[in-house]
Amino acid sequence: MAHDGQIDLAAKSAVLDGITDITRAALGPVDAVVAAAKSALRQSVTVDGRISGAMVDENQTAAHGLAWLATYAEALRQMQAWADRLTTDGKFGEVEALIHQIAFGEYLAQIQGGIPMSQGELLRLQDIGLTREQMAGLMTPEIMTLTERGNTQAARTRLVQLMQERSAEITVGHSGLDDELEMIREQFRRYALERVEPFAHEWHLKDELIPMETIEELAEMGVFGLTIPEEFGGLGMSKASMVVVSEELSRGYIGVGSLGTRSEIAAELILCGGTDAQKAQWLPKLASAEILPTAVFTEPNTGSDLGALRTRATRDGDDYRVTGNKTWITHAARTHMMTLLARTDPDSTDHKGLSMFLAEKMPGTDEAPFPTTGMSGGEIEVLGYRGMKEYEIAFDGFHVKGENLLGGEEGKGFKQLMETFESARIQTAARAVGVAQSALDVSMQYAQDRKQFGGALIDFPRVSGKLAMMAVEIMIARQLTYFSAWEKDEGRRCDVEAGMAKLLGARVAWAAADNGLQIHGGNGFALEYKISRILCDARILNIFEGAAEIQAQVIARRVLSQSN
Repeated sequence: MAHDGQIDLAAKSAVLDGITDITRAALGPVDAVVAAAKSALRQSVTVDGRISGAMVDENQTAAHGLAWLATYAEALRQMQAWADRLTTDGKFGEVEALIHQIAFGEYLAQIQGGIPMSQGELLRLQDIGLTREQMAGLMTPEIMTLTERGNTQAARTRLVQLMQERSAEITVGHSGLDDELEMIREQFRRYALERVEPFAHEWHLKDELIPMETIEELAEMGVFGLTIPEEFGGLGMSKASMVVVSEELSRGYIGVGSLGTRSEIAAELILCGGTDAQKAQWLPKLASAEILPTAVFTEPNTGSDLGALRTRATRDGDDYRVTGNKTWITHAARTHMMTLLARTDPDSTDHKGLSMFLAEKMPGTDEAPFPTTGMSGGEIEVLGYRGMKEYEIAFDGFHVKGENLLGGEEGKGFKQLMETFESARIQTAARAVGVAQSALDVSMQYAQDRKQFGGALIDFPRVSGKLAMMAVEIMIARQLTYFSAWEKDEGRRCDVEAGMAKLLGARVAWAAADNGLQIHGGNGFALEYKISRILCDARILNIFEGAAEIQAQVIARRVLSQSN
């Protein structure tokens, strides 16, 4: 640090010469280690020539470690693709070079020394079964250069200096998106700054529902019909556009960024599994927000094990009567329609007996949340993610029209739901990036404004270092999320990529919020500071849409099934 609290300009030399060539050369050895890890783990979990689910469970740490290792490899690959695109477009400047080299330097060092699967769980390559000789493949000159000189204090210090100089820019470093998507980002960033951020903390502290006025404004902007085809009243835009919108709205407040998720998933269920009549009836109303949907899947004793659901739907003439209990139902009270998963085959004990319904209900109020006959329930008080509220619901002979059985066929519910998993996890990854960016926004401002020991907090290396790593990891998670959305837009299967984006994005959001609160010190623990809300909001991302452990399990099973 130079005199007078100014960051030392000598740090400009922090960018490595030929950085993109060095990072490109690091990808091959990382891929080789992933292949070796897959091969080693397969030997432990293969029974009679097939991957055994029981053996994967028995070797859970190694399996989840493989998922994290593969996620890191894909993240670095997408960072390289980002750098190459920007280089071609003439946009790969000093900020981008610093982000790129810090990302590679840090993630390669973690692959070598230990990947944090959570705060208390470090995955080391030997845990997956790699030998010392196989791990030695990571000791190439390029990787050694990056681990030794990529993520240095000089690089982090210089990056934060540039972040201060360019504070008016929407993102730290070019996003790599095209002009149309950047225009969408700017539009929703302006909206979030003007109509969301000034009110979000009060909504949170008072545990209030997001005002209907906000929902109406979002409807006018097309949020609820963003990816619904034009023939059904939507905008017919890409999943990538959905990611950008979700990211920027969640940057303002995760509750607002999550409003569109309900319509996105309901619409995807109907598009993939609905009859022509159901598409014509429901999709235009979802797109215009004439109806608001809620997803009613989880039960008190099942959690992520949806195949064990017990809520039953029994025939009543041409219609159905639903009986059972659901929990953790987001935005349940004031919605008009439930995508309701229930068991129609009473003799079944797995997912094959489940069916999906588009169940109609009357919107409720805080005083009477569930006025529809046959259902009751109440609010679950939560730490964060409050703008839509969480509820538990009991059904007792609740009436569902027979015509509202999704697809008109029983027993297809779980398969229909699985078809939405990719979009749901891409959406959650986007929300995670937005929450992480929000943590960076408020922490950067606080570090600049707060004076201690004769200078601003941001002048202290460990404070600026935290901010730099927030910016770097946000870009890593962002690129992984964009990639999964692009794969979806191209019609390619992307459950692994979407799962990786969600897995990493959730951890990045929590780390950014936690470090942001640390920068705030004692003030961060006070409810009046926004970072306290952001911390609570970030924590849920590792749980919903597939807890981190479930997500890692799914990724591991798919990675193991793929050929090298």
